Amino acid sequence: MKAVTTVVIGAGHAGLAMSHHLARRGIDHVILERGEVANAWRNERWDSLRLLTPNWQTRLPDQAYGGPDPEGFMGVPELVALLDRYARGLSAPLHTGTEVKAVWPSDGGYRVVTNRGNWHCRAVVIATGACQLPVVPAMAEALPPWIESLTPHAYRRPEQLPPGGVLVVGASATGVQLADEIQRSGRPVTLAVGQHLRLPRRYRGRDIQWWLERAGMLDQRFDEVDDLARARRQPSPQLLGSVEPQDLDLNALSERGVRLVGRLAGLAGTQLQFSGSLAMHATAADLKLGRLLENLDAWAITHGWHDALPAPERLPPTRVPQRPCLGLDLASGEIRTVLWATGFKPDFSWLDAPVFDARRRLRHEGGIVAPGLYAMGLPFMRRRKSGAIHGADDDARDLSLHLAGWLATAGRRHDAFA
Repeated sequence: MKAVTTVVIGAGHAGLAMSHHLARRGIDHVILERGEVANAWRNERWDSLRLLTPNWQTRLPDQAYGGPDPEGFMGVPELVALLDRYARGLSAPLHTGTEVKAVWPSDGGYRVVTNRGNWHCRAVVIATGACQLPVVPAMAEALPPWIESLTPHAYRRPEQLPPGGVLVVGASATGVQLADEIQRSGRPVTLAVGQHLRLPRRYRGRDIQWWLERAGMLDQRFDEVDDLARARRQPSPQLLGSVEPQDLDLNALSERGVRLVGRLAGLAGTQLQFSGSLAMHATAADLKLGRLLENLDAWAITHGWHDALPAPERLPPTRVPQRPCLGLDLASGEIRTVLWATGFKPDFSWLDAPVFDARRRLRHEGGIVAPGLYAMGLPFMRRRKSGAIHGADDDARDLSLHLAGWLATAGRRHDAFA
């Protein structure tokens, strides 16, 4: 049994940011990583993926982007190299190839069981990410055997798919990017659209992330919103990171030949059933976009940016078919592949502690899970930007301060769950 004050689980950007701030506070710790640094980026992303945030926004504690293309968007190899370099500069021991099997409260702290030995620690920081497990509806099990069914974790490039049409289920960031790439490869794509968030890549000459950051929207705290649960469920925006900035909304996809249908509602035998809600979801996304741009324009006027920027603009309404398809027969051969871009969830199956709600979701207050137990990198965890790379710095600073205070007081006197 090895002993250390704090165990950080995960060596992605969130775990590395936390390590940086723990070291600054003099808290000894180790980082345990099941694979390599940035393991999910290396092994669970498709080949052409680029970050949805511009390079100038890709920053870690005490490390800002200093390259030649601040308005560009990093590909996965660049990001992995960046995180590798950052990890090498940290002072804490990093144990790669170390899979955490179980964590439970023990002897005033926690026991951490791994495939390479066990640890006892006063505190644990969970930084394993929010996208470990694809969320796939139960109907996927009922697809006919001749249909290829896969998730974004298994997809790498269009060439791995069988010839024929592809149904992409889900129209958030992952779904629209995959629909676009597969359509460009020559395969006909049908996109099943539910609730989504439409954003322009650039607005009035600036990247949309510039607006959201400057206007303070990304810094909105978890205790400042009326419906936090709803805010945490918000879909990822329809954005694309590309060499040349471009929009990737439903209009752009339909112009390229992608067929838009409503939300996938069911499967009866070989018959796929789509809801008639396509127009409703598109209208709702357009209205939210309009309100956002009005708020950004008001901010620009208030803060002296209005005259320095191009005139306000509005995107055209989303165009949807007047009579969208409500059903497809998989026996016709039109669809050969179903790609489930239906979201992700974290995997806490190894955590044995009374910290979950009835649906096995981690309960936490801004990343504070329980005495001595913390989380990093979850959607809208402490701020609206918490799930992004640039959001890890502020969250790690806050939580490391709380952890240090806990160690100095109650953490030395009480069992974690006493």
